[in-house]
Amino acid sequence: MSAAALDRQIRPIYDALDTGSNKSAIVACNKLLKKHPKNELIKSLKALALIRSQKVEESLVLCDEVLEMKPTDDGVLTAMMHVLRGLGRHNDMVTMFEEAYKKLPANEDLGAQTFFANVRANHWKSAHQIATRMFKQFQDDRYLYWSVICAVLQAKDIATPPTMRPILYKLAHRLLSSSPTPSYVSADRFHLHLSILHELDLFEEAEKLLDSDVGKSICATNLSCNEVRRDIWLRQGRTEQEGERAKNLIVEKKDRNWLEFLAVLDATLPPLSSSTASENLGPDPKDKVSRTQELFSTLEEQDGLRDRSASLALLELEKRARAHGLSQDPSRMLTLMKHYFEKFGDKACCFEDLKPFLGFEKDDLTQFISFLEAVPTAFTTVSELQRLINSYKLLRYMLPEAEITAEKESERVAAYTKYYFEGLPLGASLPPTELQHADDLVLLAGNAYVNLWKLTNNNCHLLNAVYLLEFALTKSKQSFLTRLILMRIYRLLGAPALALEHYRVMQIKQVQHDTLSHLILSRASTFSLASTGDLTLATECLESTQIYLSNSQETGDFVVRAFTAEKYSQIPEFIIFEDQLDNSLQRDTVKIEHLRMRLTHEAITSDIIDMELIELKFIFDRTHYDNRDFAILPNYQPKNSQGLHEQTLLFGKPEGPEWLSAFLKVYIRAFQQASDLDDTVEEKLLIGDRPKQTADFDKKLSLRDRLLQRSPAEATSLTPDEAQLIEYAHALADWLEPYHNYARPPPSVVLAEAAKQTELKTGHPLKGIEIPATNGSNGQHKKDEEPPVVHEPPQTVLKYFDAVKARFDEAQSKSSPSELLHVATLAQEAYLLLVTETLRFKSPSVVKINKLSALVTSFKALRTNALAVLKDISASLVKRGGSDGSSESRSACVDACSPALTSQVDHDFVFYHAKKITDSRRKVLDGVGKGIARLCSAYAT
Repeated sequence: MSAAALDRQIRPIYDALDTGSNKSAIVACNKLLKKHPKNELIKSLKALALIRSQKVEESLVLCDEVLEMKPTDDGVLTAMMHVLRGLGRHNDMVTMFEEAYKKLPANEDLGAQTFFANVRANHWKSAHQIATRMFKQFQDDRYLYWSVICAVLQAKDIATPPTMRPILYKLAHRLLSSSPTPSYVSADRFHLHLSILHELDLFEEAEKLLDSDVGKSICATNLSCNEVRRDIWLRQGRTEQEGERAKNLIVEKKDRNWLEFLAVLDATLPPLSSSTASENLGPDPKDKVSRTQELFSTLEEQDGLRDRSASLALLELEKRARAHGLSQDPSRMLTLMKHYFEKFGDKACCFEDLKPFLGFEKDDLTQFISFLEAVPTAFTTVSELQRLINSYKLLRYMLPEAEITAEKESERVAAYTKYYFEGLPLGASLPPTELQHADDLVLLAGNAYVNLWKLTNNNCHLLNAVYLLEFALTKSKQSFLTRLILMRIYRLLGAPALALEHYRVMQIKQVQHDTLSHLILSRASTFSLASTGDLTLATECLESTQIYLSNSQETGDFVVRAFTAEKYSQIPEFIIFEDQLDNSLQRDTVKIEHLRMRLTHEAITSDIIDMELIELKFIFDRTHYDNRDFAILPNYQPKNSQGLHEQTLLFGKPEGPEWLSAFLKVYIRAFQQASDLDDTVEEKLLIGDRPKQTADFDKKLSLRDRLLQRSPAEATSLTPDEAQLIEYAHALADWLEPYHNYARPPPSVVLAEAAKQTELKTGHPLKGIEIPATNGSNGQHKKDEEPPVVHEPPQTVLKYFDAVKARFDEAQSKSSPSELLHVATLAQEAYLLLVTETLRFKSPSVVKINKLSALVTSFKALRTNALAVLKDISASLVKRGGSDGSSESRSACVDACSPALTSQVDHDFVFYHAKKITDSRRKVLDGVGKGIARLCSAYAT
């Protein structure tokens, strides 16, 4: 058959893959393979269709067959690239392209594809070598710069030894010196050159580049290059020259970039945090301060109300002058603050602008408070309202501890609420997509209500906050700050469904899942109803992880595009972004929460244990980046008290890296003991590349040693109930470890069984594994040594569920069910860990052959006690759900509404939201209670 005829027959396969008709593509491939059984392209396309159909085992056979042929055809290589990326086999993809390039060394496109394959796999050393070879062969300047940036990226790689980094930068510099064209032909090449000179402290060479006309032109038009130039000058100690340059830009070109004002300030008085703070002040620093004051004062007069930069610069200058002991007028800061407020007090940014300068002495503080209290409370315009709001924000922030009392906070709430309703008519004509001008008063009231709750421990204040904030949302539907406070409050009140409702209205997208999903998924397993089949929160966990999948699939392509377009300044940023998302703390915290939910929904089997164990071990080897955004919460609490984030944190403990580490150790130990996989088996059966180990730990320690390590920081991140669970889990693992080690089959038996199952499923033997003869032993093996002596369970394990019952009874007195659910779900988790740890010993043949019947007998007493406690907890939760969802409970929530609100908010509105809260509480209590009962039935024996 001619090549054209074969192309016509293959075309429908491509069309089927493009439209997602993977089944049709497989059928078409099978037909063609009967005629052309050795065709590489058809095999690679079938492997791709199988991957997209989730038939991984079948695709592996075809994939390996094609790789053994060492293809060079562009179509085959492209298809196989998608197949190998789907399998996570990036190293095999690199090898495939390198083999093809060796066969066709004159093919420039193939060389570029080989380079890009190494880039996607972050193999910077190999990429550097290929780019160098391509430059020598094809004499294209672009390849030389590819080689240079790869050397720089290799130097920045965490796996590169520190001693190698300067050598790599020197290599990059030498390559640049050999370039036939100067680096200033493009801004990105110039940026790369400057960055290398900056790293090597070659300031004279950098100065020649920067002082040239082309260099000045590039820095004037390219922010990235100007940033490197600024860093080089500061490293040289040319602070005063930088200040003069910035001064000329500000005065002559009317540049109002705040960075230029900072440059002038640094030249006058460096901040005390700077290493040169006490040096370089010059012979007469007071004269420098006076001249800079005069400059900024002149600019302030010129700018008027158009720009705030000069006014803020005057405040910053006075702050630094005071820090250095150079202030000549003790009242100047107060005067400047008053002047700034009078000038810009009607701007929404005024509070944030003045906040860094509010460290007044006592007399100045009293005067400034009096000044703010004199702001008129009557308003007829938006400007007057905004000025009042800013005065309230500043006054609240400066509150002394003596003023933070329940009585005073109640008065403030009443004032904020009163002026909020008075300010609503000013926004009556606004379109529904706009925010009300008075919204910040509601945020202030929400903060005050939360503070009242902390002071009194009375949930009525949280209910009042809900009614006011929900009313505010009827006026400002797009106020996401209002929703953020509501989400936190609803979780405190034990109404998670309402928090999730607001979270979904916000339409979180893309990387926001990494920065904001903690608002709803932190300790989400406390409220999970997965045990009853309601997978709402579990689904939310999976949806929030889509950004990590797209990051691993797409960011490599963005890096390749940046190389193609020679955007060298962007490449390191893409790689940092990819690394921070790949090693995100929130990603792995959500993973643990999803696992805790999954175990309540799915039957605990060896397959689940094996899969989760491998993934958790990868997570344990990571250095985590905390990308979560806590500053987004509108915090208007006094500086002498906790912030809104700390006050509204569920159970008062954050889910930080220590919390994650504690739970990872528990689950890895439990799964490791319950699993037949060891490192040998895992290495043979693992599909795809192993992730890099980025965690900083003693490489001499084994995994077991690391799992047994306990740090004090872990204890501080756990609630008392979580700490009790962790102690129980480790005691259980310590007790059962010798029996698991004795009963676990050897790797050869495990591999033989895996090979047998794979052959039954795919019809092909597992590659690289030989099946030993079993001699009729049915997979079981006899032990030469005697089984370990059976010991009684430790007291921590024996008494755990009794202690949990007592703690549960204590938590029932709390009006919010959140703490009650926390205790109940942890008890449920403890029982599931017991089920997991004892799963191996459910098989009578395993118990018999290993002579562990005495051990199994001890499980019965543990299980009986645990089930009795869990059934009591289940019944109590269902009963509490009925009580919290009753009309009496609803009436109590309605009656909690304060008089300041009842005069403004309709009774039906309050009743509606009270009903939503009680219904949500009933649903979660009833669901968790019934879920525990279902698990008790499922794992009764």
